[in-house]
Amino acid sequence: MRKPVLALVAALALLLGSGGQVRAQEEAKQQEAKHPPHQKWSFEGVFGTYDRAALQRGFQVYSGVCAACHAVKHLYFRDLAELGYSEEAVKGMASQVQVTDGPNEQGEMFQRPGRPSDPMPRPFANDQAARAANNGALPPDLSLITKAREGGSDYIYALLTGFKDAPQGFKINPNMYYNEYFSGHQIAMPPPLNADQVKYADGAPSTVPQMANDVVTFLSWAAEPNLEQRHRIGFKVILFLLIATGVFYAGKRKIWSRIEH
Repeated sequence: MRKPVLALVAALALLLGSGGQVRAQEEAKQQEAKHPPHQKWSFEGVFGTYDRAALQRGFQVYSGVCAACHAVKHLYFRDLAELGYSEEAVKGMASQVQVTDGPNEQGEMFQRPGRPSDPMPRPFANDQAARAANNGALPPDLSLITKAREGGSDYIYALLTGFKDAPQGFKINPNMYYNEYFSGHQIAMPPPLNADQVKYADGAPSTVPQMANDVVTFLSWAAEPNLEQRHRIGFKVILFLLIATGVFYAGKRKIWSRIEH
């Protein structure tokens, strides 16, 4: 009697163990983030350039939506001239911000309108204030975000458009939101974009995919503002090397043509 009982216990243990393993695999699969699909970007490739209209729309999205929580600490107002804004427009945008300056002759700090030479304003005075306003989560600086995250621009676009209702059986922690492209699928940032949230100056439709594309274009420029210059220099270098190769080859043919083989 003992052997059949032991065999039954062993079989049950094996069955329960395999069931637990299957559940663990299913939970791990649920936690695995989807791979962000590739998007077509105007700045890709050797001859890629930034779409100025998309850059300006992206700056509108950043200013109207993202700037409430996220800084771009490496950008100055004067940098906006590269987006196609005139000098007067840049001065006007800078003057709408109050900047702490000083000390004055009385040794006191004072407020003044912003200037093109001032950095873009930060939404919080420090990290502690940022955490306190966001349930303990620290919103990352967006200056280099497309370079700092694996997947780059594709990942940021996917993250902005990847908010969904959690699947059945998936437990969402308090103050968290489900995103199919975020690792673990739980992110502290609520869905930032909604249709018609921003009224574009050029009249373009402000759908969620359009706004995500535009703001990612702007953030890609913020992370690499000299990309177009590098592309131009690279093209000139390649052209020079091709011409030099032709000259060297012609010189070699001329020199060796005097020698009998």
